[in-house]
Amino acid sequence: MKISPFKTGLILVIVGIIWTGLIFDETEKKYDSILLEQSNSFEVKSEFFGSDIGYYKLYMPEFGGEEIFVQILDTNENVIEEQMVQTKMSVGYFYFNENGKHTVKITNIAKNPIDIQIEFGNTNSQKMLPSGIMVLAGALLMMIMSYMKIKNYKIEQPEENIS
Repeated sequence: MKISPFKTGLILVIVGIIWTGLIFDETEKKYDSILLEQSNSFEVKSEFFGSDIGYYKLYMPEFGGEEIFVQILDTNENVIEEQMVQTKMSVGYFYFNENGKHTVKITNIAKNPIDIQIEFGNTNSQKMLPSGIMVLAGALLMMIMSYMKIKNYKIEQPEENIS
């Protein structure tokens, strides 16, 4: 049984996507949930090692247009990134380059209490490089084979009915 290059590319893409998902799933993440009153803050800390990309995901189940302020702090309490969030779900990414506990600090600047669910962790993007290359190679192989198949394809046009 011979497998076509197109199917090989498709298999590479699928395996690469699954591999990337497994790497991301095995990262260390912190989850927390809180009802944050007006003008109060809440912090979640997580340990990071090396130099990579971290992320935070905020979800407000009963979103009513409220606004919160998010800061990412490094091990010395310096602000790495800050953002105003006005959506039901928000995902943010940040670079870190030192070992230690990093903090996401969330402040409620709305007038109403807000129920917030937080996920904070490391993406392990350095480990995803081989699987990303596999997805890229598979996608390129699929595009090249698709181009080769349709480059000589001609469509006959029907003759006009002259009445």
